[in-house]
Amino acid sequence: MSGGLTDLAEPLVRLGTAALVGALIGLNRDLYGKPTGIRLHALVAVGSALFVMLASPFGFGSFDQAAASRIIQGIVGGIGFLGAGVILRSPGGDRIQHITTAATIWVTAALGSACGLGSWALGLVAALFVLLILTFGLKLDRRFHQRSEPDDLGP
Repeated sequence: MSGGLTDLAEPLVRLGTAALVGALIGLNRDLYGKPTGIRLHALVAVGSALFVMLASPFGFGSFDQAAASRIIQGIVGGIGFLGAGVILRSPGGDRIQHITTAATIWVTAALGSACGLGSWALGLVAALFVLLILTFGLKLDRRFHQRSEPDDLGP
């Protein structure tokens, strides 16, 4: 490893793309007044990207697919705790809130992992789909299921 700036280009693209997709999803959550936002989603995406990048130390060895698989398994398990932290039950116990927000934390970890593995284009395309779902999903859900209040009370 020569230590030059060109050696940093690939990790910067991977981490930068992860931060971007996480921040965009977090911005959506902020705009809809949800309990998570830009910082949490960007941190989840960057952290996930960094963890999977550790399976392939740049310049020090080859990609270890088994290690990457174990790392991703750990990320998925750990993210479950963050998601569980935002889910609330209404005082009467008849409604659960913020399930969609918990799902955005989960999918943000997946997007960050994709970026960290070098599939940043896939991460960007998937983030676009996530944002479309968050933006238009509630309207479609209400229209097709004819219910007045979805579980998450908003996009």
